[in-house]
Amino acid sequence: MSWSKLKQQLESFLSPALLGRVEYRATSYRYLPDKAGLCYMAVDKKNVFNMSDATTSIRWYQTEQEIKNDPQIQIPINNEEIEAVRKDTKGLVPEDRLKVMARGRKIGELAKELLSAQTTLSKSNFVVIANKFLSLSIEESIESNEILLNILALVDRRVGKKRILNMSDKIKLKHPIVQYFYELRLSTL
Repeated sequence: MSWSKLKQQLESFLSPALLGRVEYRATSYRYLPDKAGLCYMAVDKKNVFNMSDATTSIRWYQTEQEIKNDPQIQIPINNEEIEAVRKDTKGLVPEDRLKVMARGRKIGELAKELLSAQTTLSKSNFVVIANKFLSLSIEESIESNEILLNILALVDRRVGKKRILNMSDKIKLKHPIVQYFYELRLSTL
């Protein structure tokens, strides 16, 4: 599918409140046929999301430790996770330490998922994932581990106010760029 047709289809799915604010842009290299063009998303005429660009305002993590030490990442811990740690330690660990250990485990899992998704994203092709988005259900795109699918779903008009409000806990566990687009969409409700 040509870029203009793909762009038109993606824009037809944009939430009415985001029309004119969120844009899909592409650059191409006319004289370098072996060099692929770049696709990126702009919000209010500002380049916000370029998959392989480290100069965007969104934080790109390099290591698991960066994620673990980021104070902005808030990880909710439930009783089941605390009980799993208690069982593994055979009840020999104080209660307050159990919470710290459960949080540490969950952050480690999250860090691996974030780095994996980020690595996949930086190597992926915007056009390929955008075509995949057009063929998937909105639910599959929201639940996916692919960052770009999450973003395209968040700005989609088929995702209503109630669903947006109900996904706040899930969004805390996603990449900062997904959180950015979630906040953008919340601001339009």
